[in-house]
Amino acid sequence: MLKHIVLYKLNEEGLKNLDKIKNNFLSMRGKIDGLLSVECGADVLKSERSFDFALVCEFENLESFKAYKTHPVHLPVKEYMHTVVESSKSCDFIK
Repeated sequence: MLKHIVLYKLNEEGLKNLDKIKNNFLSMRGKIDGLLSVECGADVLKSERSFDFALVCEFENLESFKAYKTHPVHLPVKEYMHTVVESSKSCDFIK
């Protein structure tokens, strides 16, 4: 199993659309083979070192993650995120 974690710093537009961002990510559930779970949400602590939003996904394996990256369900979500993200960091590991 592969765990995919992404932390986002959002621009002003993104901060105004946290529900849309969350709903976009959650809309992928059950539509991409090998994507086992999707969890996400906005930061609640708002500390100086906090990111604004986090995404945590679990995949069956590395191959299913690679397929996800170009899947037609994922691409519109990814494209939207490019319009609302200032920066991001990710970590992917085998569980």
